[in-house]
Amino acid sequence: MLNERWDTNDLGKERREEYVRLLKINEETFTLNERWDTNELDKEIREEYRREEYVRLLKIRKEEREIAKYLPQALNIKDSLPECYCAYYYIITKNKSTYDILQFYNSYDVSSDDAYVYVAGDFYDRNDRYYHPVTYYYPFLYWKFGLVYAYLSKLGIEEVYRHIAPATGLKYVAVVNQFTSDKRAVIEIADIDIVATNLNLPTLAQKVLGTKSNTEYIDYDIVDLLEKQKYFAGYTFNEAEEIVNRYFRDNDTSLAKEVENIKYAYYRVFRPFRAIYDTKTKQFQNLPV
Repeated sequence: MLNERWDTNDLGKERREEYVRLLKINEETFTLNERWDTNELDKEIREEYRREEYVRLLKIRKEEREIAKYLPQALNIKDSLPECYCAYYYIITKNKSTYDILQFYNSYDVSSDDAYVYVAGDFYDRNDRYYHPVTYYYPFLYWKFGLVYAYLSKLGIEEVYRHIAPATGLKYVAVVNQFTSDKRAVIEIADIDIVATNLNLPTLAQKVLGTKSNTEYIDYDIVDLLEKQKYFAGYTFNEAEEIVNRYFRDNDTSLAKEVENIKYAYYRVFRPFRAIYDTKTKQFQNLPV
């Protein structure tokens, strides 16, 4: 267990305070027509909001980069074949301790609010005839259930044997797909709130919860609704996944335009931080700044 804390400096605090100040202008001593017309005031607020949004996203990127750097150690990623090509799920806490879902749920050392990153991953062989290229190029397309597990855990729902445990402190969801034949791991990290908003998960979850007397198999019900949405250039998760697989696996170049459109939509929806880790050299092949 590591006790080193994440680097979560509060970037842009002064800018945020200034933005609040702009919105709380005292109308008794300062009226719109004394300094600006309405359009000019709107313009200033819009520009300040854009600066605030930039600072917020910069902070997210910094945190995601720190998580990516730590994940190979947290997951003990090695240059060796796994005992089982099995999916795995972990929760990493704010003090960089790593638990599988059941351990986290049963631990007396952590609380739900201590959770920080929900991690889902698996092992693949790119030489296998059943290999799906989407797991390498656009892993969140493949990990619908992982996204839902993370979101429901953040809501505080308890279905431990469905990889869902109360973890209200969660801020990020990560996918770590390890490719044994290539000696590399693909890491993508996304802000849970951004993803939930862009996928309309709060509405979908509420729709399911409003029709059930318990939370058993709630993940299946939400994924079923999620799969009906066309977020990716007019395609569903499964349709987009199949197009990507055909393009890269079957060399179907007629799908080039569709793949480009899906790529654009993918990055708009998930805004992922992506890094490639070489399991042989134990170095990142790329680690965006």
